[in-house]
Amino acid sequence: MYKTMVSACKWQILATIQTFCNRQKMRSANARDKIFCIGLNKTGTTSWSQAMLDLGYVVGSETVATMFFYDWVDGDFRRIVNYCRTDGQVFQDFPFSLPNTYKAIDRAFPDCKFVLTVRDSADQWYESLINFHGKRWSPSGCIPPTGEDLAKTVYWKKGLLADYCREVFQTPSSDPYNREALLSFYQRYNQEIQNYFSERPSDLLVLNVGDSEAYGRLCAFLGFPQRGGDFPWKNKT
Repeated sequence: MYKTMVSACKWQILATIQTFCNRQKMRSANARDKIFCIGLNKTGTTSWSQAMLDLGYVVGSETVATMFFYDWVDGDFRRIVNYCRTDGQVFQDFPFSLPNTYKAIDRAFPDCKFVLTVRDSADQWYESLINFHGKRWSPSGCIPPTGEDLAKTVYWKKGLLADYCREVFQTPSSDPYNREALLSFYQRYNQEIQNYFSERPSDLLVLNVGDSEAYGRLCAFLGFPQRGGDFPWKNKT
């Protein structure tokens, strides 16, 4: 219990510092429309955020945004929207990679744009996800982590990752990384987003950061002159 409280306190302190820093940056930042990366975790979202930093955007803090997970569970997007108004120009991962968040964001910011990051295949995404989670959150050493591993892990709050698998992937605690369920989830999530924007193609960029032309396509989507080179690769698994 003591370690859990200390971890939560450290998280809150870091979130407070990052909130202060980002709001200071926003005061002097050029006015820009909001950009949201709504690809699932382990689809190159960290590489995308680094590219956006390199392009001069203020990137919202995932540390802060993670604390809105249970708002998402309750279907309450008010704090998420308010956070986006003041704490950055671009956002990725929790809770923007969760189903239906993009719809609430789209209603709140009608001029914003969205980037859906994807992998070569659902299988590639799944292997990347379980290896990354196994390295970080598996006290038992199992890959993927077991339900017991996730229940013991403190990520902001103890048990958050177990709640994540249950609420997002809708898998049982006895098999939180069920392969068939997660492959189906990946495909369904990406297809639902593409269907939602099917009549507004200029508002959504589907992007595989591993493609040789991905960085140039991102720049063109954002209205920057074409730039060569690859994405800065982060958290590769």
